[in-house]
Amino acid sequence: MAQEDDHKRTIVYGDAAIKYIRKNELPAYPRFYELWYTYAAGFNHSLNRAVNQVAGSNGKITTEQLQQIYNGFLSPTKLGDRIDEVGEKISDEIRDMVDILGQSVDSVAEYGASLAGVQSQLEDLEDPTQLKRVVGHMIKATKSTAASNQALEDQLVDSRKQIEELQESLEAIRYESLTDELTTLSNRKHFDHTIERVVADAAESQEPLSLLLTDIDHFKKFNDTYGHQTGDQVLRLVALAVKQNVKGHDIACRYGGEEFAILLPHTSLRQAVTVAEHIRRAVLSKELVKRSTGENLGRVTISIGVSSFKPGDTAQSLIGRADTALYAAKAAGRNLVRCETDPDVQSDTRVA
Repeated sequence: MAQEDDHKRTIVYGDAAIKYIRKNELPAYPRFYELWYTYAAGFNHSLNRAVNQVAGSNGKITTEQLQQIYNGFLSPTKLGDRIDEVGEKISDEIRDMVDILGQSVDSVAEYGASLAGVQSQLEDLEDPTQLKRVVGHMIKATKSTAASNQALEDQLVDSRKQIEELQESLEAIRYESLTDELTTLSNRKHFDHTIERVVADAAESQEPLSLLLTDIDHFKKFNDTYGHQTGDQVLRLVALAVKQNVKGHDIACRYGGEEFAILLPHTSLRQAVTVAEHIRRAVLSKELVKRSTGENLGRVTISIGVSSFKPGDTAQSLIGRADTALYAAKAAGRNLVRCETDPDVQSDTRVA
């Protein structure tokens, strides 16, 4: 049934993508289908905003404009190019630091040679006036070396600052690549990587691990009735409820269009059900108001399925049981939490 639900939802997105291509009389390149599919699904808020700005009031967009948006938001090389650019800048700064350190070594070597020369002069010194001259030479060499070292220190401080800023840029790129922009939760890519790791950790440590899969009830109706902007508002509302009910080591992700996944390390099935209930009630307690008109749209509800790690589990088996529990929650009337041990879940033998 979960596969059937995915089929229906994604077909809607696919049909919408084809309609956009036909409306704008665009070539049906795979990249344009990908762009319009993403637009219809609402996964990439920045992309949707860019399309809406370019399309304007008449809703038309050209091939060239669409290609620019694709290059800016979906091109596979976009993230790699940015990482390469920052990496090159860091390499340049490191080379500059090596050069600065080389200059410092040369300066110290030159100063050492000056001191060695002074030492030999002092050994043969007889005239007091010569002493004054030698000391003057030492003072001059010391001041010159001190000034040189100060300049080098300033350059090193500047280079270190530049490298710190570039490291922050890399961290921002990493954060962006693993974060869903609309909800600011982790994205599906982050979830896929993380669940493999936490399942392996649970198998090794024998510590509990639980998974929540949530789905917004009747989300398509919100989108069809009130538009994507209201749909985005619903997604943010649910994401906020999730954030307010998870702890520091929990991992909350936007799993799909209107689906969320929350990994709960060191959390038993019973504790996870409690967390799920808190999230469900938090969502239910919030009234949705349409921002553009102030119209009260009522309350949003979510259904949640809960599973817990068992010996021999893989990421997929853990997800499968949570998905089956989620389907049971929907089948029982929605706005419910079901866990894998509930009777109506255990009696459901269908494969998720």
